[in-house]
Amino acid sequence: MTIPFADIAAYLGGLHPYDGLTEGERNAFAAAIEVIDLNPGDSVYRHGQPLDGLYIVYSGVVEVVDANDIPVSILGPRNSFGERGLLREGVAVTSATATEPTVLLMLPKMQFAELVHDHQVARKFFDRSRTTTTRGSDLATSRVESFMHHSAFFCMPGTTVQDAAREMRDRHVSCLCVLEDDALVGIVTNRDLTDKALADGMPVSTPVVDVMTKNPITLEPSAIGSDVLHAMMERRIGHIPITQNGVLVGIVTQTDLTRFQAVSSAELVAEIAHAPDAEAMAVVTARIPKLLVQLVAAGNRHEVVTRLITDVADTATRRLLALAEEKLGTPPVPYLWAACGSQGRQEQTGVSDQDNCLIIADGVTHDQMDYFRRLARFVCDGLNTCGYVYCPGDMMATAERWCQPLSVWRGYFDNWMNKPSPEAQMLASVMFDLRPIGGDTSMFKDLQADTLRKAASNSIFVAHMISNSLKHTPPLGLLRGFATIRSGEHKNQIDLKHNGVVPIADLGRVYALQGQLTAFNTRARLEAAAGAGLISASGGKDLLDAYDLIAETRLQHQARLVKAGEAPDNFMSPSSLSDLERSHLRDAFVVVKGMQAALGHGKGALS
Repeated sequence: MTIPFADIAAYLGGLHPYDGLTEGERNAFAAAIEVIDLNPGDSVYRHGQPLDGLYIVYSGVVEVVDANDIPVSILGPRNSFGERGLLREGVAVTSATATEPTVLLMLPKMQFAELVHDHQVARKFFDRSRTTTTRGSDLATSRVESFMHHSAFFCMPGTTVQDAAREMRDRHVSCLCVLEDDALVGIVTNRDLTDKALADGMPVSTPVVDVMTKNPITLEPSAIGSDVLHAMMERRIGHIPITQNGVLVGIVTQTDLTRFQAVSSAELVAEIAHAPDAEAMAVVTARIPKLLVQLVAAGNRHEVVTRLITDVADTATRRLLALAEEKLGTPPVPYLWAACGSQGRQEQTGVSDQDNCLIIADGVTHDQMDYFRRLARFVCDGLNTCGYVYCPGDMMATAERWCQPLSVWRGYFDNWMNKPSPEAQMLASVMFDLRPIGGDTSMFKDLQADTLRKAASNSIFVAHMISNSLKHTPPLGLLRGFATIRSGEHKNQIDLKHNGVVPIADLGRVYALQGQLTAFNTRARLEAAAGAGLISASGGKDLLDAYDLIAETRLQHQARLVKAGEAPDNFMSPSSLSDLERSHLRDAFVVVKGMQAALGHGKGALS
């Protein structure tokens, strides 16, 4: 079929993003267009083949399938395809076939590259990667390694307080880390020397081990600045050693943070950490929706926003545990309070219920268990008062099943892995997101390591977990649209939680099991999976970009509701988005569906 140049130019003039070009620019690209005639069944390209250019459907229909031959789109006139492969390595990431007599307009790859490089309107349209702005000087988004002191001065436990004071004076520092056999065992600060050694009249020969803070809290270089600020405010400390794989690599002090503006989440953390009761905390947590709006409006990345909001919940939980111990007395045996669900993954938004459990040291007696049942009731009731409503599925420490000794918990995981029934798969999916929040957190380390090791070596269990992870599917309609909810309160809307971020969280969890990855957060799991070779570098990049777009769309939707005076939720009408936003969101869902298919086909998921 021959199409006159004038008709092609006019066609592009009514098509985005070409309508954003000048007439001369548009005509130059129109002149480069090649017309391709296809019969039903003719292939445009196959997965893995080099692409000749960008394709636009002028007439007819093209079916696009992923690498596993699962349909992802049926494209009619005015739709373009092939840009993902062109923007990556020039190789097709899908396969495309005409299903009826079809005419395509093909913009050669050199002209496509010029279009994207020279014209912002085209770059914005075709680039599906994240567009959120990161503020490099924002405490919330700056990694600790970017502002910590990389040379942390130290001394030995036997160093005298006088020698320590001289060292700190000569070095012009306010603290010394205390090392024993290269292991960090404590930290001594100016306050320790004045409030303990000097104020109590200790001899100058007193060893620092008698005045230091033992086993201080530490962070890793990959932590973000607000982690430091929140820890300092909650614990009223001014120095945090930075360690990597247990080795001291730096130090952060309050003075290191003075150049940053304290974000609002830090204020909430500080108020909650010293609140007298749950009712006072509820006044503070009621400001979380406004915090969400502020963080989104400031251009913070989604994983930072959810991390800061989760920090508030973590602080509320620890404060309630402290208040419970004040009321009930000292715990009879050590315990660990852990969170699962979105709090466990550090992914809470403006809508969160509570998911938690209590792991108690072995040896606890029947009578002593009453203490922990009362502690669980106190904390869960307090969280509900703070707006973290009771879990509809009763996945809480108040349930007898989820308030048990450590040996029982080990038995739970063993049974789930050895007998992966549908209920076991569901429970394992929830409980593999466990993250220690308060109490004796050392109880978790061996439990996590042993569980991951056993899970990774049990191929049948992994296959069941893969099958379970594929139950949540992206809301894709084949006709270039979305599969919206058909009836009820949320008719014609899509669920950005269960059909948006949850399918990706499920993928991240499976990758963590397969690779014995210890990360809790979904994005961190995806990064670690790509780094460990569990998914390809290109597939990992596509999935991260898709996750970023879906998660940020969800947060922006919630922020819009809050600004309109409504309660945030996860249900969004696609019609509320622009054509560009809908196109990008749908492409993100296509990536997720493709990764689900790859996981199911490649790892023997059970049907």
